[in-house]
Amino acid sequence: MTTFVVPDLIFINANVRTQDPDQPVAQAVAVKGRRIVAVGNTQTVKAMAADHTEIIDLGGRLMLPGFTDAHFHYFDWALNNDSIDLSTAASFGEMAEMVRQKAVAAGPGAWVTGNGFNETDWPENKIPDRDDLDRQAPDNPVCIWRCDLHLAVANSKALALAGIDDKTLDPPMGVIARDKNGRVTGVLRELAPNLIKNVIPEPDEKSLLDIMEQGFGFLHSLGITGIHDIRLMGGLDGPASLRAWQRLREENRLNIRCHVSLPGEMTNEAIALGLRTGMGDDLLRIGHLKFFADGGMGARTAWMNDAYLDAECGMPLTPVEELDDKIQRADKAGLSVMVHAIGTRANREIVAIFKRIHDLEQSAVRVPHRIEHLQMVEPEDMDLLATLGNVIVSCQPNNLSLDISMIEQSVGERSGFTYPLKRVLDKKIPLILSSDAPVCNPKPVCGIFSAVNRTRMNRTPVGGWHMEHALTVDEAVRGYTITPAVAACQDDSLGSVTVGKFADLIVLDQNLYGMDPLDIADVKVDMTVFNGKIVHNRGKSKN
Repeated sequence: MTTFVVPDLIFINANVRTQDPDQPVAQAVAVKGRRIVAVGNTQTVKAMAADHTEIIDLGGRLMLPGFTDAHFHYFDWALNNDSIDLSTAASFGEMAEMVRQKAVAAGPGAWVTGNGFNETDWPENKIPDRDDLDRQAPDNPVCIWRCDLHLAVANSKALALAGIDDKTLDPPMGVIARDKNGRVTGVLRELAPNLIKNVIPEPDEKSLLDIMEQGFGFLHSLGITGIHDIRLMGGLDGPASLRAWQRLREENRLNIRCHVSLPGEMTNEAIALGLRTGMGDDLLRIGHLKFFADGGMGARTAWMNDAYLDAECGMPLTPVEELDDKIQRADKAGLSVMVHAIGTRANREIVAIFKRIHDLEQSAVRVPHRIEHLQMVEPEDMDLLATLGNVIVSCQPNNLSLDISMIEQSVGERSGFTYPLKRVLDKKIPLILSSDAPVCNPKPVCGIFSAVNRTRMNRTPVGGWHMEHALTVDEAVRGYTITPAVAACQDDSLGSVTVGKFADLIVLDQNLYGMDPLDIADVKVDMTVFNGKIVHNRGKSKN
């Protein structure tokens, strides 16, 4: 006896790019409950409908699998939604005025925070200091973060609340900048800003859960149906974030798929508890242990083989011997790791560690290890990485849009080794793409724009920057869809428009594959389907 599936929802007359090599394109998709039950031509799939089936005519619009942002500091992004968005400041003066206006609106004594300033794209090319912020907000504690989150600037009131004065020693893996007279300038690098973060009041648990839940709808409007929530260095938010995600799941408020990474500082505890990467269900899973090999190029703390043009060689944030020991022990315990590695020396050391694990042939992990950023890597180290097989590369193309001026200023002719996206794929290394939000705009179409065009968002430089590393549109789309699913060992249920997989789908207002690539960042998400339900709809559907 044949059992006929009657769909709840059918999409017809679509341009479906499935990301499934067995059926790359289709016209129609049928959904029953949380799953895709048919993918094919409009006539055949439409014939499955019953009276209760909702039929939506997409009029030829592009349908893709839902996007996954595989490097998103969601916990921090959600908590800082009230911060000033300094990424829009076109000059030092605009930044200063934004701080002043926020202080006036907040009132005396209230904290003022901001994220995203990029001094290398300002005409003044100047990092602010405590005095600059004091002039704008003399009655408020202020702390603003550079776009890469590796440098922050605090004013005098914030420094005082954190107990930082001219006699304060640099914290481990952090730098408190001082002028030639030994006075603290307010510029804090790497882990030093945590001294400020520790005294900024945090919301209570109920408020925290509400704040986190409020962000899901915004992500759906961008076409994002899954994220990997990544820890910042310092480990202070690790337990709090995992507790919050678990509470949202228990209360049926988790309306996005999430892999929650754990701070590398908690390696011993994670091993002792028997945690393994991949534990959980289809909505919430334990992700990777997150480690930091170095800092960032903007702060000149990324660890380089050769000196910067305007600084020394940067710094390791975690001693290599400590990284080697913890990564080896995590691997044996079934805990996959992700390692932040920006500079050439950091990437060389991390590739060497993964090579030693590979050669032992005793790995207990199921989910592949990852290198986060791989921002600047020399060819011989890329060649070695390509031989390892069980290491994923995670890159953030939107960072490229922010970094062009800074990289040219700091390494000059060596800039050709940075953001080598195409070379990663040419070496057959799996490549996942993401935003690094709040470092960058979380819109995946902006990441696709940057990966394909290799320009700033204002389309400069004309013709692109080191276009030998540019991706095709389809390569970039795969970096946000099927490859993150492969990287999380969930490609049996996510990442492509395939019968039996979860119905996480998006519809765009323009065809990424047939438009001027320079217009990609303007593409809108017309509809997002998550777990079989329409969770975002810009316009009226045709029935």
